[in-house]
Parts: sequence; structure tokens; C-alpha cells
Amino acid sequence: MELRLDPDLQTFRTEVRAFIDSVLPAEMKERQRRKVANNAAVPDLLEWMRILNAHGRSVPHWPVEFGGCGWTPMQLFIFNEELYKADAPEFDWGGTHMLGPVLYTYGSDYLKGRFLPMIREGATMWAQGFSEPGSGSDLASLRTSAELVGDKYIVNGQKIWTSGAAHADWGFFLVRTDKNVKPQRGISFLIIKMDTPGVTVRQIPQINGEAHLCEVFLDNVEVPADQLIGEPGMGWTYAKFLLEHERTTSSFIYWSKRELARAKDIALGEMTGGRRVADDPAFRARFARVEADLLALEWSVLRVLAHEEFDAPEAAAASVLKIRGSELQQEITMLQVDALGAKALRFFDVAPVPPPAPTDVWADYAPGRTTVALINRAATIYGGSKQIQKNILAKLAFGL
Repeated sequence: MELRLDPDLQTFRTEVRAFIDSVLPAEMKERQRRKVANNAAVPDLLEWMRILNAHGRSVPHWPVEFGGCGWTPMQLFIFNEELYKADAPEFDWGGTHMLGPVLYTYGSDYLKGRFLPMIREGATMWAQGFSEPGSGSDLASLRTSAELVGDKYIVNGQKIWTSGAAHADWGFFLVRTDKNVKPQRGISFLIIKMDTPGVTVRQIPQINGEAHLCEVFLDNVEVPADQLIGEPGMGWTYAKFLLEHERTTSSFIYWSKRELARAKDIALGEMTGGRRVADDPAFRARFARVEADLLALEWSVLRVLAHEEFDAPEAAAASVLKIRGSELQQEITMLQVDALGAKALRFFDVAPVPPPAPTDVWADYAPGRTTVALINRAATIYGGSKQIQKNILAKLAFGL
């Protein structure tokens, strides 16, 4: 089976590819292609947001009135796919894909006017303060409190696994504003500036050498009451909207397609037993299975984009995409590591410096493969663990 787009979409892809080629700085593309860590350098990410914004394309998935492009779901799919193919830096995901839709849907005119331009223009980095010690996938049990005193909330508590908090200017946090109602009804959605007195960020060393994940401590942090999004006690509803709104992105389909192509390049360039890894029958069979699984996932994403009718709620589809997407991230990165063989044991520093120049022994595809594979062991945990997603599926799809 071969996916073929109609001529108009093929033309759109050609235009998008030409646009990216014309505006993506060559040095930025090279840094992104050769980066060792799984996360782009913050300066490149923000500069890329500013470049896209200058052309009206930094938040193409937003409604037109807030700066979006008015594209169809398939056009958005093609745009994102071409960005990843071109090794462009990623979006500021926390702002563009997580907070933004919540803000323009539920936020006050004041909050929309203040923060949406900041996100769109690449003026800020955002962190998501949801998980807590003992309250990871079970967000309803969170304990960080926010007490309204006059025109301010006084926030106390701790968040953990907060991606990019050490580099973020602002964060959006789930906090408990009412302890006298059922857990889900007492949660609110609050925006907090990360340099507010009482906010302390501690980076967590990771197995792959990065420290992108953080703990955030909130000690009597004073937050203006007008930085509450929507209504008090509705944070659980807004959080579910956030997690479901961009349901196809949880599949990481664009990233996985790019990384599978890299796995193929490695297999074609490395030798084992006197022949290319790509010519080993066992590796070829394994690669073919992963490739078929990724194609099936892509078709599933496209079915959701086409608003195909399902027998279960859309939230169930989101859980399926999250499960298979995260599993394939792990399988693809392990394909890369296994294709490298013993070379995968070399550690490349994740500091924001370019990796060593390629040599006959160390091709430019080698740096970073093990680093990325190690952090992707968490892909089936973050964003809602695989076990929690299966529980959601059991409830929504099968009524268990």
C-alpha cells in the first residue's frame, strides 16, 4: 500500500520545502543535525520561532485570529513533517502546543493579549508544572496549594520532571485551590513567572548526561490572581483539553520518521561480520517490522486527522497513538544503537558544543545516538505512562 497525496497537497509540500530552505540558516540546521542531546539549544529554538513568526508561520495550528495559518489538518501534517526532515529546531512546545490552545480557548482577554504574542514571537520559554513527587500520572492527587489572599495566590508545593524549567521564563502550573471538594474539582490552572521570589529550580542529572528535567520548589510564591486561566477549580478540565487537543502529536510520528531514516543511514554505513549491517538478514527483518509498524501508525494519525468516525471517544485514539508512538521511539533509537555496535559505547559530551568532526571511523551520524536512546527509555512514562494510557483505553473503549 502506498500513500499518495492529491496534487494540491504535493504542490503545498514543494512550497513548504522551498520556504524552509530559504529561511532556515545553514549553521542552525547543521547544529541541529549534529546535536548530541535530544533537545535543541534554547537560543536556536527561540531564534527559529522569531524567523517563523516573521513569515506568519510560528503557530500555524492556532486559529487565524490568534496568528494561525488557517491550514487544513493535512497541510499542518506536511508542514511539520518537512520541518523535521529539514533538521529545523523544534517549536517551543510548552508554549505553542500546550499552553497556547488552553489560553486562547479559556483565558481572559487580558491573558490572551499579554501572553499569546509572547509565545508566537519566540520571546519566552515555557515550562509545564504538572507532575509532583507521588503524583505523576495520577494528577488528581497533586498537593501543590494556591490560597487566594486579596488579589494574589500564595503558592506552596513541589513539582518534578519539569522539562526545561531551568531555561524557562514562565511556567503553567496545576495547583490545588480547594481542598473541600472532590480532587478533580479543586484544581486550578495558574501562570507563574519563574524568577518570582520563592521559586527554586534544581536540575536533575539524567542517565544520558543531560539535565533537562528539573524539580521546582514553590515556597510562599505570590502570584497575581489575574494570572489564573479560566475559572477556579476547572484546571482538571483544562489539563485534559491540553492533553487531548494535539492528540496526533503524541505519536511523535515526524520525529520517528526522521530517526528511522537515520537508522537506515547507520546500517548502510556500518559493518558487521565483513558486511554492511543493512545486509544482515536479522537486522533487515527487524528494520522492516519497525518500518511497517511506523507506517501503520502514520495511517492511524491520518485517520484521526481526517476525523474518521470511531466506536470510542477521541481520547481513546489519543491513548493509542501515545502508546504506539512512544514504543516506536524506543524501538527506532535502539535500532540506531545496535547498528552502531561497539561504537555506541562512546560517550559524547552533551554540552552545547559541536561534536567532533567526522572521520573514517566516526561518521557524523554516530554522536548522540546513545544519548537519545537513553532518554527515550522514558518515552513510555512521560506525558502519561503506558500503563495509565491502557487504563484509559480500557475505560473509554471497552467500558471496563
